[in-house]
Amino acid sequence: MIQPIDPATLPEATGTYTHGTVVTGASRTVFVSGQVPWAREGTVPGEFDAQCRLTWRNVLAVLAGADMGVRNLAKVTTYLSDRRYREANGRIRQEILGDHRPALTIVIADIYAEEWLLEIEAVAVA
Repeated sequence: MIQPIDPATLPEATGTYTHGTVVTGASRTVFVSGQVPWAREGTVPGEFDAQCRLTWRNVLAVLAGADMGVRNLAKVTTYLSDRRYREANGRIRQEILGDHRPALTIVIADIYAEEWLLEIEAVAVA
């Protein structure tokens, strides 16, 4: 079971994250390698929104391979190539996660391939 930790002594965690998570009773842990906006056929969409949705689709495919889904996510780290993608990233993440709130980190970084605008890695438990 994944339970959020939001201490009253910290600023309120807003949006689709929590300050921390406690995992109890887990029998399996999946570490999702950094997923990028690369389709199986080797194509990369040009626009951020399409890249973000494809990257999340890749994350969800790894989870599905372990018989897991969004509700199993305990920790998500997103690497953005530019800070201007923050709002679109948050909006799309909200669409994907719904009311599920894992621990979350967003880092502005130089992504491995120039055409990739983001990368997402995650930890899931069941």
